[in-house]
Amino acid sequence: MLSLSNTDIQLPNPRPHGLAKYSELTEMARGGNGLLYSAHDQIVGRTVAIKMLLPEHRLDRAHRRRLLREARVTAQLEHPGIVPVHEIGEDDEYGIYYVMKRISGENFFSVLRQLGKGDAEVAAAFPLHRRIEIIRDTCQTLVFAHAAGVIHRDLKPENIWVGNFGEVTLLDWGLAKIWGQSLLQDGRYRTSSAPHDKSSEASPSVKHDKKNHEVPQLTPSDQLLGTPTYMSPEQITDQDIDERSDVFSAGVCLYEAMAIAEPFRGKDRNDTFDNIRLRQPTPPSERSPKQHIPVEADRIVFKAIAKQTTSRYQSMRELIADLDELLVIVRQDETE
Repeated sequence: MLSLSNTDIQLPNPRPHGLAKYSELTEMARGGNGLLYSAHDQIVGRTVAIKMLLPEHRLDRAHRRRLLREARVTAQLEHPGIVPVHEIGEDDEYGIYYVMKRISGENFFSVLRQLGKGDAEVAAAFPLHRRIEIIRDTCQTLVFAHAAGVIHRDLKPENIWVGNFGEVTLLDWGLAKIWGQSLLQDGRYRTSSAPHDKSSEASPSVKHDKKNHEVPQLTPSDQLLGTPTYMSPEQITDQDIDERSDVFSAGVCLYEAMAIAEPFRGKDRNDTFDNIRLRQPTPPSERSPKQHIPVEADRIVFKAIAKQTTSRYQSMRELIADLDELLVIVRQDETE
């Protein structure tokens, strides 16, 4: 809540620079490479988020370059569905960092996990049409990114943030690919196709585990960028990708958002990769009949997650057009 007491404070004297401008640093999260802090901007008087590298990576050139690229890609994609970047800098102690808007709410994966546990309050707040809207809004952000020549490459519910006032934000552009960027510029080399079990050729359907959102994350490949359960077939086989790879990941997210179940997860990473490349999941309307998913949703999902890029939606705009039509059907069903 704004008040005169926190807007009429005089500027500090002498005026601090760099990370010295920020007080009350509190760790919020940490990943494999980085740290995320909450802090108070003493100049502007607002709470911000600061991302920096873990201490063991701060002098590593590859990690520094990737964080700097992430910061600049995020900063240059100015869109309501992308977190604004306020500052990029380097500190003598903490190294490369960037400062961005501190957002409130929760990630979409957390919402889906609570729905999977049968939370009635969350179910009332996130009926089917709202969950589809969240995917649709995410796709709209990706339309903007694709127009700017950027592929997200790590689209998943965990990177979709649902704000307290209904806003939807797509996070973590750390794996984003700029069109025309080679695999060598990614800091890796082209590899051979992902291995798979030859016996799986005779099994065209995914064998689904009954447990949803209660299983550990699969370990990413050292040579492939992305999250295994959401990667497109062309990501898995380490081919050059375009916006249709994000379309595939959006289709996986749509399936999960509607059915509250993951379409391709296998017993391990390679089994998951086999599922993505070779097998079809159960249609979402059949997988989760209690969610009252229209049959039309099955067609949209399967077009988005087609194995061949030529059989998919050729752009996010095409997918959004069908999602808009689906939303009309779902809202009508929910009011009857």
